[in-house]
Amino acid sequence: MKTILVTGATGFLGSHITRALHAAGHRVVIIKRATSKLDRIEDIAQDIAMFNIDDDPEVVFKAMDKIDAIVHTATSYGRQGETVSQIFEANTAFPLRLLDVAIRFKTETFINTDTILNKYLNNYSLSKRHFMEWGRYLADNGKLGFINIRLEHMYGPGDDSSKFTTHVIRSCMQNIPELKLTPGKQRRDFIYIDDVVAGYMRLLQIVEGAPPEFSQYDLGTGEAVTIRHFVETVHRLTGSTTTLDFGGLPYRKNEIMCSEADVAPLRNLGWCCKTSLEDGILKTINEEST
Repeated sequence: MKTILVTGATGFLGSHITRALHAAGHRVVIIKRATSKLDRIEDIAQDIAMFNIDDDPEVVFKAMDKIDAIVHTATSYGRQGETVSQIFEANTAFPLRLLDVAIRFKTETFINTDTILNKYLNNYSLSKRHFMEWGRYLADNGKLGFINIRLEHMYGPGDDSSKFTTHVIRSCMQNIPELKLTPGKQRRDFIYIDDVVAGYMRLLQIVEGAPPEFSQYDLGTGEAVTIRHFVETVHRLTGSTTTLDFGGLPYRKNEIMCSEADVAPLRNLGWCCKTSLEDGILKTINEEST
């Protein structure tokens, strides 16, 4: 059993990881906002040590005696009108303070959730890159092990409506009159939440005793499809009457036209993706329908 601290544990990815860690018998600690809703982990909340993000990180580490690893999933996408400084605080400054304290308290491993997006695409991607570079610098100087996960386009039931995949699925399920989209020629690697969590869990299994260094893994299926294919698959599987307006929106500046994970390093560790795109979309539709 390890003591593992999870940030973003009340969010979509963090809650799934928290559940998996709890089920595996680990001692789970979470840092959350005082206003965060616990509905995603409510049934296991009594088994989890909880601290608020406003607390001094040292309080958390002193209270738990020894934290073996940190899984960092908390993030700000900048979709709620946050200022540049607020996004920087959430995605760079806060995790850097946590990393600093973790080093002082001899935490061995920090697993970071990074993005595949171009760092100059938006405030979110730039702030994520800044933190990753700090983590790499500290790991290269022997401070702790820093595993950077470049997460592809994750999806699954219960995710936030601000996410593209969730927005498309719910829009088609609700048969909204029209869904405006880009031309949809961008290729993306869509990965179902269960396979994402399995990747994190596998990495946590292999870090014990590893030297303090930087390592990076892509986490996706290894197969990119066009946005148009994803949307049309959702449309077909939901039997939707929504009109799909491809070309109704322009591409973003600095848009990535192809993103596909190199999953060979993770496969070499024994992980594999088990959910096809169609099966993942069907699972999402079915659970969203209940």
